[in-house]
Amino acid sequence: MKAHWKILIWMILGVLVGGFLQLFLEAPLAVGLVLEKQGDSILIQKVDKAAKKAGLAPGMRIDAVILRRGRKGEKTVPLHEPKDFFAVLPEGKLGDVVFLRVREGTKTDLKPLTLEMAEDAPRRVWIQPFRYGAQLFMALLKMLIVPLVLTSIISGVAGVGATRDLKRLGAKTLGYYLMTSLFAILTGLFLVNILRPGVGAELGLPYQEARAVGRSFWDILLRMVPENLFVALGDNGRMLQIIFFGLLFGAAITIAPEPHRGRVRDFFQSAFEIMMKLAEMILKLVPYGVFCLLVKVVGETGFGLFKPLALYMGMIVFGLAFHGLIVLPFLLQFMGRIRPLAWAKAMAPALMTAFSSSSSSMTLPVTLECVEKRGGVSNKVSSFVLPLGATINMDGTALYECAGVIFLSQYYASIGGVSLSLGQQVFVVVMALFASIGAAGIPSAGLVMMVTILSALKLPVEGAALLLAVDRPLDMLRTVINVWSDSCGSALIAKSEGEAVLANLDSRSG
Repeated sequence: MKAHWKILIWMILGVLVGGFLQLFLEAPLAVGLVLEKQGDSILIQKVDKAAKKAGLAPGMRIDAVILRRGRKGEKTVPLHEPKDFFAVLPEGKLGDVVFLRVREGTKTDLKPLTLEMAEDAPRRVWIQPFRYGAQLFMALLKMLIVPLVLTSIISGVAGVGATRDLKRLGAKTLGYYLMTSLFAILTGLFLVNILRPGVGAELGLPYQEARAVGRSFWDILLRMVPENLFVALGDNGRMLQIIFFGLLFGAAITIAPEPHRGRVRDFFQSAFEIMMKLAEMILKLVPYGVFCLLVKVVGETGFGLFKPLALYMGMIVFGLAFHGLIVLPFLLQFMGRIRPLAWAKAMAPALMTAFSSSSSSMTLPVTLECVEKRGGVSNKVSSFVLPLGATINMDGTALYECAGVIFLSQYYASIGGVSLSLGQQVFVVVMALFASIGAAGIPSAGLVMMVTILSALKLPVEGAALLLAVDRPLDMLRTVINVWSDSCGSALIAKSEGEAVLANLDSRSG
């Protein structure tokens, strides 16, 4: 069975099982607070683990509770007696965050409290195995991040070579790939900030306060350089440092003398191939990870999460269409004087293969044949540009990563987290650009890269797993854009080398 059908089937099963658990099993709310009236407010006498996570402690006074803060229908309810607090809780749902207005002496503060199921709730007991399954899947994804990105970047940069022709081709190729990836990222950044699909979304993810990752562009530059490489390798949150080291190390390999250059290059190429196989093994678990996650989320919060996910999905589709139908054809027409429709016709078999396989690497043989035999590009150019593109050029993935991360950050900000500043959004752009270079050309590899960026931002990675619910069709479209960009790059570079692009197609049509 095709992978996308398997994911769809398990996704539907996850929704059905989660819906069944929600409809037929009780789940009383538990806030973990023992309260008593004292004067004109309520005194906290005792707290449990969930309340401690919210920063609540005995001796604090609560004088109001805020429901749906920052969203439509925000409501502030003054509290005079403990029964007022427990009377207002049913207005919230499992997974909602309510804010308690707390007084400590003369200070007033807001404390976020996530509404959870009671420890002994029947629904919680049944959901727990699926929660463990989702956590295990996310742990496996995080395990891939460092070795996959490091070996991918080093092998890709080292493969450029050191001869004059290769240097010229390499400079043109890397320049084109960085330019188009940046265009794609900025498209995603623009759309997600204009549409703001994460604001007020009900995703059912728990509140966690975001920590700042850098306040200015100079902070980003300083964070790029690892003071200790081995410390960086042990921390997914230092991914920008690992990418920076990988770029420098790969460049150093290209200028090292033989036999060392060949030995080290071959070692990292072999390591990358092995990591690709390991990633393929783990990504075969995607259907089951989606199933466990959807059982957990739907079982806890219901079906409300699908509305914001549909808006997010529509935004990504529009962004990919804009990049593939406007930006890349514009470059073909005005930079290379190549007819976009004719080039698309020549690339049709490769684009259809990319859509069905969701893998740039698996599509590579078809792309090579189309570019050479139908597009008229020489083997000298195509054999260099396309394999490198299948490894490091991921326009669709870069757009998806940037928009997805900011979508999740908007959600966390709307429930009381810290919104991303301009400097932090620049950080996301830089990370998405570098992470797209390190994204392997295999199905759902963009998910691993999104986990990378979320880790670097100190945001919970569970949000990336939730986006798996709509990831498969987006992954197919992303791969089409990735392959389309690779083919456009080979055409533009061949044209700059003086080759007659589309001559074969023109002679057949004539």
